[in-house]
Amino acid sequence: MLYPLKCKPYLRTMVWGGDKISGFKGIETDQKNIGESWELSAYPDMESTVGNGPLAGRSISSLVKEFKDELVGKHVYQESGNNFPLLFKFIDAKADLSIQVHPNDELAEKVHGKGSLGKTEMWYVIDAAPGAKLYSGLSKSVTPEEYARKVADDSITDVLASHPVHPGDVFFLPAGRIHAICSGCFVAEIQQSSDLTYRIYDYGRLGLDGKPRQLHTELAKDAIDYKVYDNYRTPYEPQENEEVELVSCKYFTTSLYELTLPYAKDLSEIDSFVAVMCLEGCGTLEVDGHEIEIGQGETVLIPATADDLCMVPDGGMKVLTTYIR
Repeated sequence: MLYPLKCKPYLRTMVWGGDKISGFKGIETDQKNIGESWELSAYPDMESTVGNGPLAGRSISSLVKEFKDELVGKHVYQESGNNFPLLFKFIDAKADLSIQVHPNDELAEKVHGKGSLGKTEMWYVIDAAPGAKLYSGLSKSVTPEEYARKVADDSITDVLASHPVHPGDVFFLPAGRIHAICSGCFVAEIQQSSDLTYRIYDYGRLGLDGKPRQLHTELAKDAIDYKVYDNYRTPYEPQENEEVELVSCKYFTTSLYELTLPYAKDLSEIDSFVAVMCLEGCGTLEVDGHEIEIGQGETVLIPATADDLCMVPDGGMKVLTTYIR
């Protein structure tokens, strides 16, 4: 019988990272320039592992292959097979990330081969330094040719929508939307399990190897959604001790819980795994009689066979839950 699995993350070195991933995780490591903690990942060579119980040390991909729909859900397994479909991260930006865009599934498969996935994602801002910002979308309309000229003359940021950010801000980023997290932002990211990123512009920065970082400005030209939208933020009303749905799309449904009291959720009709990311505080997850502690900066994978979930805060707890409808 499967039980809740606490994930041990894969730490990814990035040129814009710092000496550790976020002050709240307190991970002891000799790695430098850590920018991302891949909390729940089955992406090849960058997998998280189980950190509790008799399955400790096992990779997520090996569990999907063994337990199949018991772990991920029948409709999820029918769609994704042995490929775990989502990737959960904490991102700690000590410097600006590159201006980038992700292809959709159709373009990814056309350019990179059958089975390649695009990348739709969302951000929840956990913390932000004073004056921190990020880019999401275009602020004015440009043609593909104008876009290319602005990359060439270093003025591409002039046509990007810049957003000052504060804790609790949410951004949904469908494939095709130009974006970049900037210095001082600490975010939770939920996305398709893909690492297809077209780097458009990188401020002339050198990589950790001392060489210029590869740009994909031509590939990005076909991937970009050139439409200008009225609002790039995802609005929601915070509510204590209630489920607040933030994003629901074909790839994932994510909700926020700000809890001071226990909250029970019926999982019996959800034909999917549920991932729980703890953003603040700590508490206990009670799943079909199993109890597992969860604290700030930890992620727990609940199998699709689970029927009941009760989130019990220890004083207070803020979590995100994600599943696939």
